[in-house]
Amino acid sequence: MKPYSYPEPLQDFESTINYWAQHKAETGAAGLDEKMAEIKTLLAGKLAELRALPEDADLRAAEPDDLDAIRALRPPGERRYWTELPEATYRDRLEGAWLGRCAGNVLGSIVELWTPDKMEGWAAYLGDAFPPTDYWREAERPFEFKYETSRRDAFTPANMDGVPTDDDLIYTQVGMLILEDYGIDFTLDDVGAAWIKYLPVSPASPVLPNLQAGVPAREAAVVDNPTQFWIIGDIQSDPWGYAAPGYPEKAAEFSWRNASICSRRNGIYGAMYFSAVIAAAFALGDPMKALEAGLAEIPADCVLAREARWALDAADGIKDYRAARAAADERYAGMHPVHTINNVALTIWGLRIGGEDFTKVIGETVAMGLDNDCTAASAGSIFGAAYGLDAIPDHWTRNFNNKAHSFIIGQPEFAIDDMVDRFTALAAKVHAGD
Repeated sequence: MKPYSYPEPLQDFESTINYWAQHKAETGAAGLDEKMAEIKTLLAGKLAELRALPEDADLRAAEPDDLDAIRALRPPGERRYWTELPEATYRDRLEGAWLGRCAGNVLGSIVELWTPDKMEGWAAYLGDAFPPTDYWREAERPFEFKYETSRRDAFTPANMDGVPTDDDLIYTQVGMLILEDYGIDFTLDDVGAAWIKYLPVSPASPVLPNLQAGVPAREAAVVDNPTQFWIIGDIQSDPWGYAAPGYPEKAAEFSWRNASICSRRNGIYGAMYFSAVIAAAFALGDPMKALEAGLAEIPADCVLAREARWALDAADGIKDYRAARAAADERYAGMHPVHTINNVALTIWGLRIGGEDFTKVIGETVAMGLDNDCTAASAGSIFGAAYGLDAIPDHWTRNFNNKAHSFIIGQPEFAIDDMVDRFTALAAKVHAGD
């Protein structure tokens, strides 16, 4: 049973209106300005009616936003595996998790949202393996910058010097800064202050402009924002799992506080889920067991939980990237390509297909498409948290040169070993209850 039934989209409706308006202007039609004003008024009214449609009360009850209500709906599960921090084990797995996230993201970033066919064609043109077994030899539009900091060709081995900049990595750095600036009892208002302090942009979301306009942090996610269930909360999951290793309940709580700035309902649950998965992976040493364990921290009957269980149940029958994408396209027809739910399924399948082979995990996940720099980053992080740094082949990290670039205001670069030290100190505080 598909999770949602989407209406037929108004495909290219705006473009059609504009093209006819241009044509009428070119033919000297009278009354054009008045007609366009009438159309705008009509559309604005219909949009207001659309936004005012009532939500399903039963579904809303199964998908609360309040932490206590979320916890009341959780299934049974292990809330904490580690009661103290095993520092040597943790540091190795933390380094694996962060570098695994970086590698998955860098591989996917310059082919973000590409279809499998387009990536396969690009690989054939370059003479690269597909699914990829190393970074792309060349970047399409190499001269363009991502977030005005890293050129697209910086994502290729020949030009890579440090981890290039991408929003899927920035939020891990920002999460670390939030914990350092405000402590482990940080609030949603602190998250809002940190966004204003550190972020010049927040892609695909109106939340940062809302905050900058004075909207309170508790309301920023819901003002003029139809993207509340999209992946933006999900991509911020990692720092909370890194700071609460072996403690999925606390990792999910941190993630709830943070993701509430930009997400609601399944958008929040996706963030909580992956934070809990990463925290569990540190202790369990098995990505698939961690993916099961993470479900204990979100409502049992929410759509995100149902779809994650479906993806886990279906995983044995998903043998490669094409089967994964076909299954996602069939079940999630009409869903936006950067939605949380469809991308959760692809992340699960990437980890299942790749098993203990890191290259296969991120290569197959990127090859699936959709928001593939996000999914490969999450898969790489979970893999590294479970298996540690030695399980990641050297060619994925040799050009990182102990630095990760950033578009964070005032902090253009982070040393990788320093981030490991800082997260280790934070994890010690969390386990000590400080």
